[in-house]
Amino acid sequence: MQSFVQENPTRIWFGEGQIKQLQQELGSAGKRVLLVYGGGSIKANGVYKAVKEQLEHRQAEVFELSGVEPNPRLTTVNKGIEICRDKQIELILAVGGGSVIDCVKAISAGAYYEGDFWDIVTRQAVPTRAIPFGTVLTLAATGSEMNNISVITHWERNEKRGWSSRLAYPKFSILDPTYTHSVPMDQTVYGIVDMMSHVLEQYFHRTSNTTMIDRFMESVLLTVIEAAPMLLADLHNTDFRAAVMYAGTTAFNGLLSSGTDGGDWASHQIEHGLSAIYDIPHGGGLAILFPNWMQHCAEDDPSRMTKLAVNVFGIDSAGKTDYEIASEGILALRNFWNSLGAPSKLGDYGIDASRFDELVEKSFMKDKVGQYKIMTRETVKDILMRSLS
Repeated sequence: MQSFVQENPTRIWFGEGQIKQLQQELGSAGKRVLLVYGGGSIKANGVYKAVKEQLEHRQAEVFELSGVEPNPRLTTVNKGIEICRDKQIELILAVGGGSVIDCVKAISAGAYYEGDFWDIVTRQAVPTRAIPFGTVLTLAATGSEMNNISVITHWERNEKRGWSSRLAYPKFSILDPTYTHSVPMDQTVYGIVDMMSHVLEQYFHRTSNTTMIDRFMESVLLTVIEAAPMLLADLHNTDFRAAVMYAGTTAFNGLLSSGTDGGDWASHQIEHGLSAIYDIPHGGGLAILFPNWMQHCAEDDPSRMTKLAVNVFGIDSAGKTDYEIASEGILALRNFWNSLGAPSKLGDYGIDASRFDELVEKSFMKDKVGQYKIMTRETVKDILMRSLS
């Protein structure tokens, strides 16, 4: 196990009725608030009304930015930055899932940056100041409600990139599982795949003596595997929504990478290219790519895949090689995601091999792709080819 520092400044209010805690959070944050959300679902399910009532009770002056895309775009970030500057916003409130929260993180940091915010995304500049922001979570998936990571799409360039900053932690996040009751089946499935992928990407590390952290990760995966089918059979069940919601938060708040090398995020980098070009759901892209990345890596070193197969999917190891055990575990993951209704091949989105060379290059916008296994352009293309059908 490596040395590490564990710190997370985000305050979480978890449970039914926690929207009332917005009063306390607003007390020290100022009254000029930018409310940011996506489509009209929060108005249909009553979340918008509940948030507005709290803001009105504090006599907040509220400005709104709606229409944040599932893959939030730089153009929308710039709209928010303009509102913040023009209206002298003191607090930004994200009401939605990871896309809305990621957009708000960018608006928060971009409001005080004089240049093009894409400079920050591409690490040409570093934010030094940000408007405080909080979140009201309505979709369990990304863990953005308790981390400092944001992913933004530059649609004109077909580029989707992640960035991070200590300034990008939410000041607070309100997690009421009843606010996710109205999330439709497909979005619930994509969220489950995304949070499981976050755990798996951290699981595939090469640090020794990490028994406790590995078991933390395995327990999160086992919790989701147990709860997900029951949730999909009863989308309004608060207990199942709560289990999945907290698993998504825990999956990517920094805890699970403690003492490790951080894991391998090649699947995310490859998927960012897919959704930047084809605008597909992030969780859908991961469901297709991740098992193929695992199978590709298992051909060189199946050790971590073997451990996952036995400890999480209960694969019987008797009389089998490590590769055989690993392959059975990978198939079990694929079958589980398929049972939820997740896609399994690029053809499910009508994607063929015609732009694979472009997709490969988009995977290499960072200096390195992969850590458990360092990817080359040839290996990335191999994973894409495996994902066709």
